[in-house]
Amino acid sequence: MIAKAVLLAAGRGNRLGELTVNTPKPLLTVAGRPIIVHILDGLRRAGIEDITIVTGHFAEMLETELGNGEASGLHLRYVRQGQPDGTARALQLARDWLGDDQFFFGWGDILVRPENYRNVVRAARLADAAIAVNHVDDPWAGAAVYVDEANVVQRIVEKPPKGTSTTHWNNAGFGVLGPAIWPEVDRLQPSPRGEYELPQAIAALVESGARVVAVPIEGDWFDIGTPEDLERARAAWRK
Repeated sequence: MIAKAVLLAAGRGNRLGELTVNTPKPLLTVAGRPIIVHILDGLRRAGIEDITIVTGHFAEMLETELGNGEASGLHLRYVRQGQPDGTARALQLARDWLGDDQFFFGWGDILVRPENYRNVVRAARLADAAIAVNHVDDPWAGAAVYVDEANVVQRIVEKPPKGTSTTHWNNAGFGVLGPAIWPEVDRLQPSPRGEYELPQAIAALVESGARVVAVPIEGDWFDIGTPEDLERARAAWRK
């Protein structure tokens, strides 16, 4: 049983412009609720109530707004990422707390229907890890995920050049990992922008021979990185 989750919510959201000048990105609202509250609700429905949120930009505002989660039947704790050195380093801040069990991971700005959290949790029971994937025309803006006929991940290619991918699956930004991820995190080298990136560690986990399954997203998927992304999510939720 997967009992713990880590949400990465430390980023500044620079591409959202004025929207995040005074507000952390996870607190931007869709259908009258902050993005991260939709995520927390989905995790609660999937049976995960013990959640660590990694904060950074406007950390105190985010922590004050969400509180300890008790009113929603959750147990929320926070760790702050003082230096913006990447999502893998952010995840490491919760390493001791997570122990040796499988755990859910996700970004605090990915919005999907709540049943998708339950789906990845179920899929991980018979695997070393599970990652959600969404269907796109060309995964050049994210990560191309190649799978076999059983949806077992064969390789992941980060930011492939446009038009070069032969898969339509994109890494959707959440899933379930286990203790096998930590050696890959420890071996990471900085990316070209000087950060230690969790998706690179997951790609290395696949290359190591771990059984990682891909779980297709049901319904809409929104990576809310721009004002246009936010408006599309709001329009979809209004429907």
